[in-house]
Amino acid sequence: MYEEHPALLDGAVLWTRALRRAEPVRPVLPDGCMDLIWADGSLLVAGPDTTAYVPGETATRYAGIRFAPGDAPGILGVPAHELRDRRVALAELWGGEARRLGERIAEAPDPAAALEDLALRRAAGAPAPDPLLRAVVARLDAGRPVAETADAVGLGARQLHRRSLEAFGYGPKTLARILRIQRALTLVRAGVPYAAAALRAGCADQAHLARETRALAGMTLSAYTASLVVAGGAGAAGASAKSETPLPSGSVTTA
Repeated sequence: MYEEHPALLDGAVLWTRALRRAEPVRPVLPDGCMDLIWADGSLLVAGPDTTAYVPGETATRYAGIRFAPGDAPGILGVPAHELRDRRVALAELWGGEARRLGERIAEAPDPAAALEDLALRRAAGAPAPDPLLRAVVARLDAGRPVAETADAVGLGARQLHRRSLEAFGYGPKTLARILRIQRALTLVRAGVPYAAAALRAGCADQAHLARETRALAGMTLSAYTASLVVAGGAGAAGASAKSETPLPSGSVTTA
């Protein structure tokens, strides 16, 4: 069973997952986020994905903090592009401290709350989230063009690309593409017809949405919708598919 709610850390989401036997493994869609994950006593980081990630099950209990786009690098102490399309043991970044923290969280009555406390303490000692980068995310998520966004925040194209690599793991064009497919599939899950969802999300047409879904989600639009129904019953297409993800990696939507 998967549950999530807003974390005490600004812009973050706290989630938990208890894996059921014989539960199907579903790919996780990219969304511009990064997660700090506790999995049966071990801590790991899910970097920013550029394509769907298919998890391999090694644990039965999970808790995670999904950071707002661009916030994790300052807290974790590593540029996002170094973790792009990777799942990395936190010990590789923090050494033996990570192992001790993982054990401490495992001993806590509420591992999710202990993980959240860890994230809050690390964030308190990290630089504050960059309002410029949050403005970039907000504009791209609203469907604004990359060049217009760069002008609006006062950055040149190269500056925006460099800062995006460090904060999001990829350039602004890739981030815009990922946010657009997330908007579109959120509408699809709400029952909006494909063609209307495509146009409302900023795609040129339904064919454009279909190509992006196949490229980023690794499946067709019809297969994506069918996976929601299989996962949660007839009404699942109108609910978040994230609840069916065995190992969330920062995505708010999964296929």
